[in-house]
Amino acid sequence: MTIEVKVPQLPESVTDATVVTWHKRAGDTVRRDENLVDLETDKVVLEVPAPSDGVLRELKMEDGAIVKGGQLLALLEPGDVAAEPDDKPKDKSDDKTDTPAAPEPDAPAAESAAEPAAEATNGSGDRLGPAARRLVEEHKLDSAAIAGTGRDGRVTKADVLDYLETRRATSSESEEDSPIAVATTGGGLSRAEQRVPMTRLRTRIAERLIEAQQTAAMLTTFNEVDMTAVIELRSRYKQAFLDRHEVKLGFMSFFVKAAVEALRRFPMLNASLDEPDIVYHEYFDIGVAVSTDRGLIVPIIRNAEAKSYADIEKAITDFGARSRSNDIKMEELTGGTFTITNGGIFGSLMSTPILNPPQSGILGMHSIEQRPVIVDGEVVARPMMYIALTYDHRLVDGREAVQFLVALKDSLEDPARLILQV
Repeated sequence: MTIEVKVPQLPESVTDATVVTWHKRAGDTVRRDENLVDLETDKVVLEVPAPSDGVLRELKMEDGAIVKGGQLLALLEPGDVAAEPDDKPKDKSDDKTDTPAAPEPDAPAAESAAEPAAEATNGSGDRLGPAARRLVEEHKLDSAAIAGTGRDGRVTKADVLDYLETRRATSSESEEDSPIAVATTGGGLSRAEQRVPMTRLRTRIAERLIEAQQTAAMLTTFNEVDMTAVIELRSRYKQAFLDRHEVKLGFMSFFVKAAVEALRRFPMLNASLDEPDIVYHEYFDIGVAVSTDRGLIVPIIRNAEAKSYADIEKAITDFGARSRSNDIKMEELTGGTFTITNGGIFGSLMSTPILNPPQSGILGMHSIEQRPVIVDGEVVARPMMYIALTYDHRLVDGREAVQFLVALKDSLEDPARLILQV
């Protein structure tokens, strides 16, 4: 009996998805739980696994098609699939029973055409995320040569791009050393262009940014924080923290804790507008912006007020790893009450972050730099960070916004306040 492969039920906030890449074609044999196709939503890439061993008879949707939950994707004819030895690399010829086990001697073209696909998947298909797999196949790379930084050594798209960049740089150096290359590349300037469609995530980001600017009365206020106390505390206990909790002690956990305490004092910044009502949230679900190769996403630390520093650092580390390998779940990206974004990791000195609707506030962190400040009447060099708070002026007055940043600054410059909650 033919099995219908359908689009999985999409989350309530997602109306449709785009068929990004089919990993199997009509006539291919498949194994149960093997990924058949990647579907891209506004926030995450979903994998659709095979419901059974068998043969994929027909594809109902092509790459680029827009689909909705429950819509038919393909037809699968269930059946037994011949087992392959674990220690034997999979050869492309194994996918078809009417193909000889070894290529014919008089078919070198067919043999060479099969090599890139075998090289891209040989023994490491499970190490590749969907986006990484497409790049590996497109550039005919040996995935075994690419170091994976994702969870369990998984190769992400960023890893493949880094590998390509390193290879390109090495190639460029070789060309510069070659007099032939100089002669052939020393002509006029290149004016090549490349037109590519926006990804679903990038399109959604653009829509949200325009929505925020058109619907909210955004205003940004700034302050600066002397990070001396936090840096000294972190340096003193970072090894003990790592030994005890098996995670590094970063700056973000201090900012999350300080933000929670400031939000307790100024609950308007933890509220959202549901016109004509204001919704005050008595819990603190803090969104932490994470940059990925597909764009910016904001996974949520639920009930941050109840979490320890170690819990927060583990959550952030886990979000970062799973974001790069496209393993973030949709429910982890929705429902935050306040957001923190750190442009400092990219070298930003100062910026005005844009609200994440319907939230009423977002905190921007920036680079830590040694700057001259006056302490006890003397000019000294201190590690200083500019912080920015963008807020919705419909809900939050300037006085509350400024006092929120002052409360945050006080907590970070004297971390004992976070313990005593004073």
